[in-house]
Amino acid sequence: MAADLLLADKAFDADERVIEPLLARGKSFVIPPKRNRKVQRDFDRDAYKARHLIENFFCKLKEYRAIATRYDKTARNFLAAIHLAAAIIWLN
Repeated sequence: MAADLLLADKAFDADERVIEPLLARGKSFVIPPKRNRKVQRDFDRDAYKARHLIENFFCKLKEYRAIATRYDKTARNFLAAIHLAAAIIWLN
């Protein structure tokens, strides 16, 4: 399944390496411009805030040692551990 939107931080604000290939494929992106960029461009601040929430969720998931170190050997058990940790985070 291909994504239609790329949410990224300022580190990916590169015209030749990131933005132009995305535009050539017809994809949209939400990347805030760097401060030293000569031509500042607009970006969707609300979508960027959603990216921040997702990033915070992954940080909370990584607080569980078994997930951060990929303790489970099988993909099935690892996914179950992620579901369990996500449910605990959601309930708190």
